[in-house]
Amino acid sequence: MPFSGRRAHLAAQMTPGSVAILATAPAVARNSDTDYPYRHDSAFYYLTGFTEPDAVLVLVAPKAHVRARAILFCRAKNVERETWEGFHFGPEAARTQFGFDEAYPVDELDTVMAQLLADAPALYYALGHSAALDAQVAQWLKAVRAQARVGVAAPAIAHDLRSMIDAMRVIKDASEQTTMLRAATISGQAHARAMRAARPGMFEYALEAELLYEFCRNGAQAPAYPSIVAAGANACVLHYSANNAQMKDGDLVLIDAGCELDSYASDITRTFPVNGRFTAPQRQLYELVLAAQAAALAAVVPGQPYSGIHDAAVGMLTEGMLDLGLLDRNKVGSVNDAINDRAFQAFYMHGTGHWLGLDVHDAGLYRDVAREGKPSRHLASGMALTVEPGIYVRPADGVPEQYWNIGIRIEDDVIVTDVGAHILSGAAPKTIADIEDMMGTP
Repeated sequence: MPFSGRRAHLAAQMTPGSVAILATAPAVARNSDTDYPYRHDSAFYYLTGFTEPDAVLVLVAPKAHVRARAILFCRAKNVERETWEGFHFGPEAARTQFGFDEAYPVDELDTVMAQLLADAPALYYALGHSAALDAQVAQWLKAVRAQARVGVAAPAIAHDLRSMIDAMRVIKDASEQTTMLRAATISGQAHARAMRAARPGMFEYALEAELLYEFCRNGAQAPAYPSIVAAGANACVLHYSANNAQMKDGDLVLIDAGCELDSYASDITRTFPVNGRFTAPQRQLYELVLAAQAAALAAVVPGQPYSGIHDAAVGMLTEGMLDLGLLDRNKVGSVNDAINDRAFQAFYMHGTGHWLGLDVHDAGLYRDVAREGKPSRHLASGMALTVEPGIYVRPADGVPEQYWNIGIRIEDDVIVTDVGAHILSGAAPKTIADIEDMMGTP
């Protein structure tokens, strides 16, 4: 079971005999009698596989002649509540199903924690992550310190548990990669469906509906994030969210959307013509972004710096901006000058990717904080990330008018392997020929 193995790996990194505590996300009320759709905490799920609210994981690290313990606190079994809400495991079934050593009703948390923390050398928890948990920890420590006269000591050190879990989550194991491939495949098929459905006169939300249908019919539980369906000038708004404009003949539409499957996110962006055929200016910019992505994907190599992905995309995009007249050579100089002065940011203002996994912007550091100057960390086999260059041209003096209001982004989900980038999202058409063929144009 990968969850028990992860718990054991984490416990082995802790001070012998110390205690770690991690709570899942709370349920949040939407109005007087309805909660928002529940989504568990990603780090909690990573270690437990348990998806119910009101749950807490406690790990006791091994020490001499005493093995590690993994303890779950969760809702007590309540048949009457299940009539309204459906099945809940309860402590005993959860212990058996998810491989915990012990399990208790969450109402017993305060009592048991005061016992577990007695004489523990250190406490590991998400420092400052939850005011409610911080308050509980303070009460537990107070209860332990009250026993000082009888020789009981409270933990003298607190460590940030989240940073340890985040470091583990950067490398995806085989089961995670399999799930992420399935999520990306479903999302790629949804993008293809949107391409086939697009027509001038449709509204952006109609394409969003096509995406959601494809997600659901293939077993995905939810979108991994609010979908962006941005036609025409809307594509130049990076986090466009209205999705309510009517798509016009001649527009490009940028769709940034991905499903969540079994808690793992996908994140794909495709840009295509609403009428099924790119205009000449659209084609020029699209081919530039596609070339930039190819350069960036070629930089996904184990042992090479993560920052090299962005550098490769920026180099290709900047050269193209100069060649197409988006940047004036007489004003910005050479490619290197334009990069050093960040002139390219007028048309490309975001990074070229991010970690991907249980969260769409997944846990993990991008810099090697242990080294002087905090340089970019090096890529390693098993890392999962997106590669997403783009170009966004708003009307402005000196910018060729044929490119105005064109926004293009191309984003794929990638696993780093020993031989380079393995693209998970290949089900989404990406070349101009494949897109136009998909959309049924001659």
